Amino acid sequence: MCIIFVYNELKKVDKLVNITIVTVGKIKDKYLKMGIDEFDKRLKPYAKINLVEVADEKAPETLSEAEMENVKLKEAERILAKVSPDTHVIALAIEGKQKTSEELSASIESLMTYGKSKVCFIIGGSLGLHDSVYKRANELLSFSKMTFPHQLMKLILMEQVYRAFRIMKGEPYHK
Repeated sequence: MCIIFVYNELKKVDKLVNITIVTVGKIKDKYLKMGIDEFDKRLKPYAKINLVEVADEKAPETLSEAEMENVKLKEAERILAKVSPDTHVIALAIEGKQKTSEELSASIESLMTYGKSKVCFIIGGSLGLHDSVYKRANELLSFSKMTFPHQLMKLILMEQVYRAFRIMKGEPYHK
């Protein structure tokens, strides 16, 4: 009986991590939405997933540097309003640290082990993130030196978080 109790308690630990993914703008393409929904469903046994979309700031195609900063600032205010003070923030940024899938898995596991039960990934809009978001972030993560559409990046991030949990648990998926 005690072994079953301990096993059940260990299974509950998995659910103690809350992963929030904050993105700027709504997903418009059906194929991206379907992929995101699929990984949201796959992640449910591993963690509580919260997908948050904040409105992108409407702006003309051509902007001055000052106007771009203003757009990013307004988006940053919306983003940061969704992040609680006790959350470990990982902002996606081209200048961030690149990690392998195994390293991302180890990072998430380490956060869970050392009591960081709230983890938030932030994906900026088409202009990127404002400096205030970078300052709030505990770390910057880069998936590549290339630029990806922020809507596609949400799908890629969710797949990698799912892969990270599968690696962590020693479950088949990662190759």
